Amino acid sequence: MKISARADRIVPFYVMEVAKAASKLAHEVAHSDRPMIFLNIGEPDFTAPPLVQEAAARAVRDGRTQYTHAAGLDKLRERISHWYHERFGLDVPPRRIVVTAGASAALQLACLALIEWHDEVLMPDPSYPCNRHFVSAAEGTPVLVPTTAAERYQLTADKVAEHWGPKTRGVLLASPSNPTGTSIHPDELRRIHSFVKSKGGVTLLDEIYLGLSYDETFSHSGLAIDDQVISINSFSKYFNMTGWRLGWVVAPDPLVPVIERLAQNLFICPSTISQYAALACFEPESIAEYERRREEFRKRRDWFIPQLEALGLPVPVVPDGAFYAWADCAQACKAVGVEGSWDFVFETMKRAHVAVTPGRDFGEAETARFIRFSTASSMEHLQEAVGRLRQMLGAG
Repeated sequence: MKISARADRIVPFYVMEVAKAASKLAHEVAHSDRPMIFLNIGEPDFTAPPLVQEAAARAVRDGRTQYTHAAGLDKLRERISHWYHERFGLDVPPRRIVVTAGASAALQLACLALIEWHDEVLMPDPSYPCNRHFVSAAEGTPVLVPTTAAERYQLTADKVAEHWGPKTRGVLLASPSNPTGTSIHPDELRRIHSFVKSKGGVTLLDEIYLGLSYDETFSHSGLAIDDQVISINSFSKYFNMTGWRLGWVVAPDPLVPVIERLAQNLFICPSTISQYAALACFEPESIAEYERRREEFRKRRDWFIPQLEALGLPVPVVPDGAFYAWADCAQACKAVGVEGSWDFVFETMKRAHVAVTPGRDFGEAETARFIRFSTASSMEHLQEAVGRLRQMLGAG
């Protein structure tokens, strides 16, 4: 069977490949005294809070399960708009909000609406792998720009200007970022967008972890800069609804009907049940619970990262958001006699029964010496994992 060149350009999502290997080993050691601990997938251990679950059940019971508008329930778009006003002091009118089948659909729709064949899109290295594949699937060319710890592993205006070429269409940024948990300083983001706009380009901003910011310096949406910034968000991370597959995009007015038209053809609409459930995310009781959980994620970060440092797994930039730790494993590789993060990850699975993610997925610049830990697991699991890693590495 002849496979399309487009499909061949999409390399495997190694996070999931590693997850399959971890699950297989987990089954083998399930009844041992050291069952597998999963610190590899960026999924909150918290599930949707009670009011959200009740709203979903009520939607099913009341027969609210048929198609909605492709752009989503009007009431949900209004609730999201109100959330921007309450949390960020922003006026984001509901008409500019399109509810989507997860942030992945939002990114796909935005890329299809804006990117032509061979358009180049700049993004930082390291960055979330699927973001570059959305560009590729739209027939564009992702251009990974190496970043450093001094730059918080984010693009700078200077680097955007340096790498801008005749085929460049724009930038795709993430703040906070996966895998590093670091954000772009608002002043730097403003400089980047100003340059991109001066070139007639587009600024795509993945903000799915914005609700999980821990530093006031970075706790601001890029939508505050300009209504031409295209922001993607999600109910998966802060709102703890990963499997419900619901997100949204905030777009400039002229782009909204284009995205809606594409959504009509590609997705019909987002999950109706998930949309009705998401209405309950914005109830005061739910927001209070989300804030309690956000504080719990902060506590995990504050405990876990110093532990990694003591194990010889330094984190060059302390994450200001999300629930990840981007750790340098060069020293740890020497301790266990392997070369590079890919081999280290499998050694860790076999010897410590701890699943983590190799840097391979996230780019090409020095990613072979980095691994990503997810701190979305319970404190109990994090503590047990540290104990096992200490034993494996002989670090005390």
